[in-house]
Order: sequence, then structure tokens, then C-alpha cells
Amino acid sequence: MKMNNMRFWILVSIVAISGLSQGLLLPLISIILEKNGFSSSLNGIHATALYIGVLLISPFMEKPLRKYGYKPIIMFGGFIVLLSLASFPLWHSFMFWFFLRLLIGIGDHMLHFATQTWITDFSPPHRRGRNLSLYGLFFGIGFAIGPLLTPLVEVHQSLPFIVSSFLSLLGWLTLFLLKNEYPNTTDEHESFFATFKRFAQAWKYAWVALLLPFAYGFLEAAVNGSFPIFALRENIPVQQVSVILPAFAIGGIVFQLPLGLLSDRWGRKIVLLFALLIGCISFITASMLSQSFIGLFVCFFVAGMFVGSLFSLGMSYTADLLPKHLLPAGNLLCGILYSVGSIAGPFISGWVIQYWQGESFFIVMSFMLLTIATSLFICTKPEIALK
Repeated sequence: MKMNNMRFWILVSIVAISGLSQGLLLPLISIILEKNGFSSSLNGIHATALYIGVLLISPFMEKPLRKYGYKPIIMFGGFIVLLSLASFPLWHSFMFWFFLRLLIGIGDHMLHFATQTWITDFSPPHRRGRNLSLYGLFFGIGFAIGPLLTPLVEVHQSLPFIVSSFLSLLGWLTLFLLKNEYPNTTDEHESFFATFKRFAQAWKYAWVALLLPFAYGFLEAAVNGSFPIFALRENIPVQQVSVILPAFAIGGIVFQLPLGLLSDRWGRKIVLLFALLIGCISFITASMLSQSFIGLFVCFFVAGMFVGSLFSLGMSYTADLLPKHLLPAGNLLCGILYSVGSIAGPFISGWVIQYWQGESFFIVMSFMLLTIATSLFICTKPEIALK
């Protein structure tokens, strides 16, 4: 039991450091590129490198995990991340930094995929929601702390990269304390195309749960990427936007663990339906209070409290619906759909803001959450893992 606890806390600590590096890179690189005269559109394209890396590596990860086990995949992914972070100061080039962000996307996804699958695998069903919520909580805390290191760029442009790579190194070294384990598998000598067959099987069993990581990626990216544009067009001061946006993230951090514990006690489906409906109502209310700073702050905080856990709850529900040999494929699909949502969110919400009127931004959010809640309500799938 003591070894199991140490393994769990080492894994979530590494996830927190990964969240810190991601939370640091987004504003840091945007600021540096802006100061160097790059347009906002190029800046936005640069940010997609992370998600492109996730999509590129996803089809190739399941077979190595089955062959080599969890620990080597986490260590290799973590090494790619810390090496890439340490390489940013070497050459200040738009394309070189794009390539490094793509590598970080690849390394981070390897780390998260193996970590998520390992935690899902060793967590008993009655503690799965709690454990994956702690996973999401630690990542969220790290992601929130990351931007606080951005002012180090004023001391020296390379300092934030050096600090984050050093922290990544410390986390990476703790992995040597863990004993390697392997996921359940039916055949270690399957062809590459067997991965896509398992993707199809996982989607068949758990499609409704897999919509949740997509929704979280969509919401997170749209809120952070498109709401500031909406706010500027509605003459909402930048100072207010800088307070409203963190409210969504803080709400997610505060309620991550309670929702996970409630999902263990009451069932994933009931808690998810409740969370999706409250999130939907929060965004509808925000559309009515779009000129009120306090109103928007409260709506974003409440929305974050309930939909900020969609990724971790989605992973837990996916694990409930899948047989154990499909867990790696299910976790890969969670990462893929999160990335697709993160790319689609700013694009769709930005298009809506451009061609529709004002509050349509909030209506799109509400409609998506209501659609997924309806799908979840009408879907009657057995929770295989709990049988």
C-alpha cells in the first residue's frame, strides 16, 4: 500500500510540473513573439504546434506502451520535454521554436498518456474518480502557477526556460524510484493497424464518454482564445478580462476533487449530467449579463466549477465503459479528442463572433454542452469495468 501511494504521488507531481511548463509557455512565447513584431495570427498558428504534436504521435504510442511498459514511455516523454525546454535559449527563431513546441506536444502526450493509463489501471473503480480528479487537480495547479514565472523574462529572456527545464529535470529523476509495470494485453505482436481497430472498438463502447475531453478542450481554448476578442468588441476593459479568465480555471481547480469523489459515490453519469447542465445554464446566464463584470466573473467561476472537470471525469467514465485491454486505446482517444477540441474551439467561436452578433459566443458554448448532456442522457451503456 505504501509503495502504491508513493507511485501515485510521484506520477501526479510529474503531471503538475508538466502543467507548469505548459502554463508558462503559452503566455511567455506569445509575449516574446509579440515583442519581436510577429502578427497575432502567426502567434496563434505557433500555439497550435503543441496540439499538432499530440495528433502526430497518438497513433504510434499504444504498441510501445504494451511492449515496454509505463515507466519507459513516461521517462522518454519527460526527457523530450525537458530537453526541448532547455533548447529554447539556443536559437531565437520562429520555426525552431515551432519545432520545439511540437516536440513538447509529443513528449507531453507520451507522458500524460502513460500516466493516465497507469493511474486508471491500478485504481480500483470506487477510487478511480478520486484519483483521476487529483491528477486533473495537480495539472490544473501547475498550469495556473506557470504564468507566474513569466515575469522572469524581464530579468533575462532565457531564465523562464531554464527554471522550467530544471523543475522538469527534478521531476524526471523521481521516476527512477518507480518499478515498471505493463498494461493488460491480448497480443504483444499485433500489427500497427491493430491500434486503429482498438480505436474503433473503444469508440463503439465509450463514444459518449469520449465527447467529454473534446468538450473540455473546446471550452478551455475558446474561453482563453476567443473570449478576449469578444470582450474587446463589447468594450469590456482588459483589466476586467484579466480577472474574469482566471475565474474559469480557479473554479475548475476548486471543484475538481469534490466532483471526482461525488462521481465515485453517485455514479459518473449522474454527476456528469448535473455538471453539463449547470455549465450550460452558466453560459446562458453570462449571455444575459455580458455587460456586468461581477455577473461575468460569477458565471465563469460557476462554469469552471462544473465543466472544468470534464476531462478527468471523461477519462473516469471512459474507463468505466471499457474492458481493461482497451484502456490504452481509450486514453489515447481522450488525448486526441481533447486536442481536436482545442483546435476547433477558437476557430468555431472566433467564426461565430465575426459573423454573428455579440452574445452568440456564449450560445455556442451552451448549445455544445446541452447537446452532449442530451447524448449522455439517452445513451444506456453498461459500465463494463465495474462488473
